[in-house]
Parts: sequence; structure tokens; C-alpha cells
Amino acid sequence: MNKESIWTKALSLSEDLTAIRRHLHQYPELGFEEVLTSAYVAGELGKLGLAVQTGLAGTGIVALLEGSRPGPVVALRADMDALPLQEQTGLPFASLHEGRMHACGHDGHMAMLLGAARILTGLREELAGAVKFIFQPAEEMLGGARHMIKAGALESPRVDAIVGLHLWPDLPTGHFGLRPGTIMASMDHVNITVHGTAGHGAAPHQGVDAILVAAHVMTALQSLISRESDPAEPVVLSMGSIHGGSLPNIIADRVEIKGTVRAVREDTRQRMAKRIQELACSVAAGMNGRAEVSYIYGYPPTVNDPKLILWAEETLSKAPDEVAIVQMQHSQMTSEDMAYYMDMVPGAFLLVGAGGSGRGEFPLHHPRMTIDEKALIHGAAFLADFTLRIMDELQSSQIPGE
Repeated sequence: MNKESIWTKALSLSEDLTAIRRHLHQYPELGFEEVLTSAYVAGELGKLGLAVQTGLAGTGIVALLEGSRPGPVVALRADMDALPLQEQTGLPFASLHEGRMHACGHDGHMAMLLGAARILTGLREELAGAVKFIFQPAEEMLGGARHMIKAGALESPRVDAIVGLHLWPDLPTGHFGLRPGTIMASMDHVNITVHGTAGHGAAPHQGVDAILVAAHVMTALQSLISRESDPAEPVVLSMGSIHGGSLPNIIADRVEIKGTVRAVREDTRQRMAKRIQELACSVAAGMNGRAEVSYIYGYPPTVNDPKLILWAEETLSKAPDEVAIVQMQHSQMTSEDMAYYMDMVPGAFLLVGAGGSGRGEFPLHHPRMTIDEKALIHGAAFLADFTLRIMDELQSSQIPGE
């Protein structure tokens, strides 16, 4: 099957992929709770005659397609979990699960991967190698990728390269966003507890006001961005939660602050961890208080293998005219646990435009976020086409990144 045939085949699957996506959209499940989702996906894979392994990391799935000849192993990955949001789209196929919504496009990710599985299964006799279809639970904040890796998703047979896609309403439909090197930032959690001394509101000098101390800590922390970070080096510190005090006439003795740190370079990440600890503690101590800092390392940066991105660009350059390449000028400050796989094997992670004729009206994680379902065709076709390109290249060259 030539490239034109792959994209034509994807187009013929349009109605099926839309139906799959809409079914999954109606039954969203949170991380590690994707029981219905997993059963549905496993059923669709079983129809293709693939070797389907279920129960990885609880609800994860790995399906294996073996070609007619030995060769490289390429993994294609989609995430399955939804978000704890009440959907407000008003769509006829809106979520039937109260307080749950596929607002990050994972329903579409699964549909695209199932479409690629259909296309590639039809090419079994032409494949020199194997394809692993990884359906992963718990991408949202819970790091399901780590659990899938621990469960052996990249082994037996060992994966040589991995590819993932993310639907992106900020890009017009038909556009693919790509970038060699870091495409998404790391994301770490910061928890700060400020301790003071309780007292009467009429005699603040007899206590240590934890709210005032916390306010100075919060202000000082932003200097790590504005005065200690290179303006050209992306790093974001967002303290999104602060809670303290009980009554208006009591000096608070405890305030809890929670936030996130995002960076695109590992040395920046390490510096922020060190300096948040130092600054929060010293500011609090200077005001007769005390700060405890917990810095929890989360998702690492998502780093694309340059050679794989070059092959992806060349693959897309030969796609139908409706497909366009967007060279992302900077890393996205969102994060992805796809990064864990790509720390283990060379990988490519691309953004698939789903915003219609322009930028989507609502962003990811919004209760009214929607996608242009034409993007499902593009994603499925690219995954299949790119898989063949990777297999061809790895047959005649070293694995990228080695």
C-alpha cells in the first residue's frame, strides 16, 4: 500500500473513527478507573485479530501486530483517562458520567490509534517488524506511563521507537505541530507550609502572622522568575492554592501554599527546586516564622528525537495537500507523561491540529472544549504512514539517539 492509499484508507474510516470517538466521549473515566474504556478498546483490537494483553497497570492495554518478516519494533501510544469536569458542550454525545469529561482529547487519541491499528493490520504482509499499540491509563497528573513501563509495555519485544500524538485545538485542522528537542515542559509540584504563632487579632505583636509571612514568601518566589531566570529560558512558577486562618480575629499560625513549576531544561528544574527551598525558608525565618517545603518531581520534559522528527517532517511533506507542517518555535509549557517512554527509547510526540479553520474557541481542559473530528483521519493516517517510514529507516540505520 502506497502513501496515497494509506491516507485514502484513513478517509474511508472517517465514519467509524467518529463513532468510536463519540462512544468513548460519552463514557469518560478518571485515571486508573478506565474499566469500560479498556474493555471497549480491547474489544475493538480483538476484532483485528491482534494479540491483546489487558490489565497492565490495572486498566492498560498492549496489542501486538507482527509483520511477515522480522525487523524493528515501533510503539504507538494513546492515553485513555478523562478529567474531573462537568461537560458544558451541549453536544448530543456529551458525557453521560456526572462530573467527568474528555476535555483533553484522549477520546480522539484512542480513536486515532484504533484507526492506525486497522490500517496497519491490513498491511501485515508488507511489514518487516512489529507494531505495539499502547493504550495507557492515567496520563492526567498520575503518571500512568511509569506504571505501564514497569508492567513491561516496552519489552517483549523490546521497543525501538515510540510515537504519540496530541489533539491540539490551538492549531487549525490539517496542521501538524512539530519540534525537535523539547516540545513540552516538565511539571513539578511545590507544597509550602508556613508556620507562625497564633494570637489575638487585637495584639498581633504577641504572635507571628503566618498569613503575612506567606504573602511575603509568595512575592519573593516570583523573583526567581523575574530576577534569577534568563528571560529567554522558559520557566513558569504558578502558586495556585493558598489556605490559612480560621476566624477574622485570630492571628493565623499556619498557611498552606501549593503550586507547580514548569521548565524545559533539567538544570533549570534543579535550580528552581533548590532556590524555592532556600528562599521560602529564609523569608519565613526573617519574619520570625518557619517554612517547610516539599518539592515533588513530576513529569520530566518531553524531548523529541531529532532524527525521528526529521522523518516525521518528511512523511508529512508527502501527505495530501490539506496537511500542513507547523514548526513550533518554542516548547509548550504543558506537560505529558509520554516523556517517561521517551526517556527510555527514542520518540516523537506531535501536535495534531483540531481547531477547525483556525484556533478552537475553547482550550484543552475547558468544559466546553470540542475538537474538529476531521483531525481523527489525519492522526490515524499519519501514525500508519510514519510507522512504515520508521521501520524502513531503522532497517538501514542505527536506532536514532544511540
